[in-house]
Amino acid sequence: MRAISQDEFGGPEVLRLVEVERPEPLPTEVLVRVHAAGVNPVDHKTREGSGMAGVLGKPPFVLGWDVAGVVEQVGHGVHTLEVGDEVYGMPWFPRAASAYAEYVTAPSRQFARKPANLSYAEAAALPLAGLTAWQILTAAAHVEAGQRVLITAAAGGVGHLAVQFAKHLGAYVVGTASAGKHEWLRGLGADELVDYQSTAVDEVVSELDVVVDLIGSETTLDQAIKVLKPGGRLVAVPSGTSADLVEKARAAGVHATGFLVEPDGHALGEIARLVEAGAVKVEVEQVYPLAEAAEAQQRMASGRTRGKLVLDTIN
Repeated sequence: MRAISQDEFGGPEVLRLVEVERPEPLPTEVLVRVHAAGVNPVDHKTREGSGMAGVLGKPPFVLGWDVAGVVEQVGHGVHTLEVGDEVYGMPWFPRAASAYAEYVTAPSRQFARKPANLSYAEAAALPLAGLTAWQILTAAAHVEAGQRVLITAAAGGVGHLAVQFAKHLGAYVVGTASAGKHEWLRGLGADELVDYQSTAVDEVVSELDVVVDLIGSETTLDQAIKVLKPGGRLVAVPSGTSADLVEKARAAGVHATGFLVEPDGHALGEIARLVEAGAVKVEVEQVYPLAEAAEAQQRMASGRTRGKLVLDTIN
């Protein structure tokens, strides 16, 4: 099968299209013919030697965790899926899923049936970003109806889904994004938007219950602490929580926690139901051929995407 592999850490040029052996499913696993694979910031960070490089170890390896496709073979003990089922998932994370390829194998319960109203490309954009947003809001921050929630980088892959999930949970949603994306985000449910290019969020927003920081800079973390009300919670996603950040939060009377997403087929089923009901939309900015994975990662690394980028592994 075709896959995108790398033999060393480095820039986009280390990614190359190769032929590798197709995997075989073990008991309780399924073999999925991948139709599309999502591209995420963790992909290019891992390629460079950070991200999940500490988990994957030294190259060679195949990147990628987001997949959407069709079950082609089931291992012994699989009861939730059948050959021919259209599925999507984020298998194995943070261990290697090798999603930049034509086939993947993984435990059946790390997948869910693809939302019927999404294309494969749209479905492949959803698992990692969707699970990240969903798990942050429901498990890490315990967002409830009536709370005030700030989401930084609200137009990004995780951000635009977090806006919609927070709104679904009944929150008043504030987002940061460039001015040109405000109208689109209002259409997704954002109640208030701040143009981070011209306005410091702590100058116009206060008394928030939850801040989901998807940027991780010293500036955004400091601002997050300032805009929270006493007892509020900061979820620091890409940066995690250093001892200094925890102490700053404690001194301000708020809580700070890090976050790492985990595979969850049940939650993917819940997300699929929201998508099929029209309560959540997923935005795909561009679809690239598998062979152009390097170009897709370069675009992702710019930090200026609207929604998600996806690789087409069929054509």
